[in-house]
Amino acid sequence: MLTLTQDLHDRIVAHARADHPDEACGVVAGPAGSDRPERFIPMLNAARSPTFYEFDSTDLLKLYREMDDRDEEPVVIYHSHTATEAYPSRTDVSYANEPGAHYVLVSTADADGAGPFQFRSFRIVDGEITEEEVRIVEAY
Repeated sequence: MLTLTQDLHDRIVAHARADHPDEACGVVAGPAGSDRPERFIPMLNAARSPTFYEFDSTDLLKLYREMDDRDEEPVVIYHSHTATEAYPSRTDVSYANEPGAHYVLVSTADADGAGPFQFRSFRIVDGEITEEEVRIVEAY
């Protein structure tokens, strides 16, 4: 289960909406080994595409060095889908290389009639997708 503060949830959704019609992407870092997302880090979608996201390699290297210096790890890796449901694509699965991370997808398309967006979280390990519950809290 992913436990996330309301503030972090709202910031992820706001980033997804702001970058629409392109996919948004980013990371929420937390203390190493804690599974507690704390530091919101919106990233630039280097692909600038409505159907694909890609972290800029220079920005990603800088981020990982910074997290290492702060004894952090990527707890949440998020991106948006602009025209489809919030479910990992084959490409998303192929790029999922952090087995301990929660992969959050936000759909900014009304793909299922359930409202303006979907917010879902998955674990992706060795190509296997497992959806998990998302619990929103006011504070940790």
